[in-house]
Amino acid sequence: MAGNLIRNSETIADIFRRACDRRELLILVTPYLRFESSFVKTEGREFQVAATMGREDATFGLRNAGLKLRFPHGISFLEAPTELKGFGMHDGRRTLRLAMPEVLNEEDHRGSYRVDRLGRVPVTFSTPKFDLVIGTLVDISTTGVRVYSTRDFQEGELEPGEDMAVTIQLTDLIRINTNVKLRHVNGRTFGVEFRPQLDEVILHPLSRWVFEKREEDLERLSRRGVETGQPSPGAAKASAGHPSGLLLVSGDAGLEGSLQELLGGLQPLWRIPPTMAALKEALNQRPSLVLYHIPSLSLDERRRIKTMTETILGRAPFLLLGTAVDGGGLLELGSELKASVSIVFNPERGTFFQRLVQGVLRRVYEGGESPMMPSEKEGPSS
Repeated sequence: MAGNLIRNSETIADIFRRACDRRELLILVTPYLRFESSFVKTEGREFQVAATMGREDATFGLRNAGLKLRFPHGISFLEAPTELKGFGMHDGRRTLRLAMPEVLNEEDHRGSYRVDRLGRVPVTFSTPKFDLVIGTLVDISTTGVRVYSTRDFQEGELEPGEDMAVTIQLTDLIRINTNVKLRHVNGRTFGVEFRPQLDEVILHPLSRWVFEKREEDLERLSRRGVETGQPSPGAAKASAGHPSGLLLVSGDAGLEGSLQELLGGLQPLWRIPPTMAALKEALNQRPSLVLYHIPSLSLDERRRIKTMTETILGRAPFLLLGTAVDGGGLLELGSELKASVSIVFNPERGTFFQRLVQGVLRRVYEGGESPMMPSEKEGPSS
């Protein structure tokens, strides 16, 4: 997100306080997953947001050096790095405690995201000569709209720089009735800028709506091919002579069965025993991701794992998949071994694990946006 940097700590604190006051929507983003949430409150150098995921998902999904948040603010969107500090409670609801960022990146509004998946949205506008005309909405941003008129314009009827007025019933809750400045005309299509800027009572819900639509577009891109098990166009290009398949390093056949049910539709999955000879042979087949099973965190097991994963480094990304082990110890080991992801496998959290693997594959081989996790209902701590 290119734009201006906001570094003043008082300004940042004020932006976050106001976001909390209106319970603003936000997206928590890691290299591999995205989570939707909302602001709750600020507290010193921390702020709290709604916990829209289970504690396990937050622990393994958000404890990531690449964690950042983004949210709508006025006519632009803001983005910043942050850090998960822990868990909290507010009004009987679970929250996540996050570090207040030291810098905010403000998207340049001149490149405002325009929503063009609209369906039919009628627009009433008045020409500079106060003729009322009906049109349809072509696209909309936080700073202006493009409109297609139901009739032709006479020569000189619309000239860039002139003042007009528009009325748009965008949703049941968002009705825009404002003065605008005409910026360009092309046949029956014209673009206008909201002048003056929309009042906050309209701007905040519009900004949130545009932000949500942008996230939906990003989600569509991230899920290309996921529903059918077929690769996206980018992945298809990479498939010819490139890494393919999920390699499970484990002596547990039962774990293989569980993973086949969850991941078999993404890429072929096969299992090898945790021996150096089997690993070296399997790596020659160029798997796209290695899932290394960690059944124990004993000293002997750690030493063996370190030797094995040193063989994997540089040849394929790998994920540490623990069973019946301490999550904190596994995360520490994963950081030491430079694993892409470390997670204690829980079959009941299968959707989370599936999305996580999708996110790793997408990040490594395609780039672009990480998949969005479905939100869970907020509720008391459990």
